[in-house]
Amino acid sequence: MFTGIIETIGEVISTTDTSVNKKITINPQKHGFLHDVRTGDSISVNGACMTVEQNDADKFYFTAIHETLQKTNLGLLSTGNKVNLEKAMKPEKRIDGHFVQGHIDTTGEVMNINNLGGTWEFFISFKSSFSDNVIYVGSIAVNGISLTVADIVDDNDEKTTIKIAVIPHTFENTNMKFLKPNSIVNIEFDMLGKYVKRIIQK
Repeated sequence: MFTGIIETIGEVISTTDTSVNKKITINPQKHGFLHDVRTGDSISVNGACMTVEQNDADKFYFTAIHETLQKTNLGLLSTGNKVNLEKAMKPEKRIDGHFVQGHIDTTGEVMNINNLGGTWEFFISFKSSFSDNVIYVGSIAVNGISLTVADIVDDNDEKTTIKIAVIPHTFENTNMKFLKPNSIVNIEFDMLGKYVKRIIQK
């Protein structure tokens, strides 16, 4: 379980493709980020919960299996790309974001970015089949970042487009600053909302 509060950015230093999987090695920018990480621990990588297979003081690697590659943007990663990192939360830690499982629901596409001179607006589109998972000013995780839906600007039969407002701290300390129009992002909708949806459907 995560909070969606990104701890550091990591750089992809190598990727190795197998027949169906992809092994990815990450170098966190924050010194000491891995000091208490052990083999088998969970780390959120762009919002996807990954299991650490091996690590040292400067890097760790994990394997993204076929299922993960199909549902997330991890399959698009290459050497030099930047990812958001968060270690699993501890029970005594303040939950400053919202409950984030690290289970990606779908990917979205950045349609447009408005720089308002101190804040940024990101317009992100995804399949309309997920439209009932978002509400105005509801919580959403984009590349693992706990954010708020500022507006639902379009909702048609093919796609839903939402607006996300990003503050300077989030922009500077996550990989939001590297996103461009057409970038693909991981999306996890609010877990509580998904349970409500399921109950109503039943």
